[in-house]
Amino acid sequence: MSTQIFLLKITTLIYFSILLQSTLIFANCTCEPQDNKYNHQIKHKAVSYKLVAISSILCASALGVIIPILLKNFKSLQKNDYSSLNFLIKAFAAGVILATGFIHILPDAFESLTSPCLSEKLWGSFPFAGFVAMMSAIFTLMMESFATGYHRRAELRKAQPVNIGDDDDQENDVASGGYGQGQGQGHEHGHGPQIFLERSNSSSLIRHRLISQVLELGILVHSVIIGISLGTTENPKTIKPLIIALSFHQFFEGMGLGGCISQAKYKARTVTIMVLFFTLTTPTGIAIGMMISKGYNEQSSAALIVQGVLNSASAGILIYMALVDLLATDFMDPNLQSSFKLQIIANVSLVMGACCMSLLANWGGA
Repeated sequence: MSTQIFLLKITTLIYFSILLQSTLIFANCTCEPQDNKYNHQIKHKAVSYKLVAISSILCASALGVIIPILLKNFKSLQKNDYSSLNFLIKAFAAGVILATGFIHILPDAFESLTSPCLSEKLWGSFPFAGFVAMMSAIFTLMMESFATGYHRRAELRKAQPVNIGDDDDQENDVASGGYGQGQGQGHEHGHGPQIFLERSNSSSLIRHRLISQVLELGILVHSVIIGISLGTTENPKTIKPLIIALSFHQFFEGMGLGGCISQAKYKARTVTIMVLFFTLTTPTGIAIGMMISKGYNEQSSAALIVQGVLNSASAGILIYMALVDLLATDFMDPNLQSSFKLQIIANVSLVMGACCMSLLANWGGA
């Protein structure tokens, strides 16, 4: 449990570091800033749209992440019904997260790090966006592997060691009448499978908790960036479609995250913290963008590099999580593979999630 708290603290530290870094990337322009000569009426209209965006995205994020958590505790749903519904929700959410990484985030990262505003010799000669995405996926794999291994070794250390003296007593009982052998075997077979089941459940729970925390970290990084981008936009015609796109974007991502949180079986306090982090990140980014919009230039070299690197890292994390931790785990589950009908529906749900999020790219590239 202490390791889980440590990981949550690390996530919090990285989150605030991203917020701080994002407020410092509006200086040192290397390209001409875009024309922002809007009159007072247009600026006032833009601010009104941004306030609407904050409210809409806040509600959509909260609703999306809470629905799977509430369904988990819905008593009228039988266990089998919830299991099937959970497969469908997670398949849809995995498609959403996969499309978010491939369609929304990674292209933006390539666009930022290959911008003509950056040095052609340094940034134009190597695909940094793909490299950072690859390394973030590898780092995520390593972190999951080491963390799971640490917990597994800790569980083995907690197991009671075999007492040699007890074995000697058991052998004496066998020699005296055979009763000890039957008793010893009964004891071994009675507790062995139970201990194995407990360890298996513990390992599964640890994995679900790691998945939920790493997934939230990847989503938070991207959410800060899109929030700041919306907050610094001064054109009402650009903001208006983004409100719809980002609201759906956050709702779908929230469903994916909420499904992972519900499987992690956190205490109410931890669930509340994770839900609040996800719900408030994009609105906080919008508020920061509104505060720095006067001096912010999204075409400056510092802004392009920071956004490009963070987007690349976020894309790598989300793509890895969608393919490895969500799809590979659930689609190889015996409960899913034992039902052909459920397999078909889950695959359709996956494609629908990916297509729905891909279509949102038409509204300003959320």
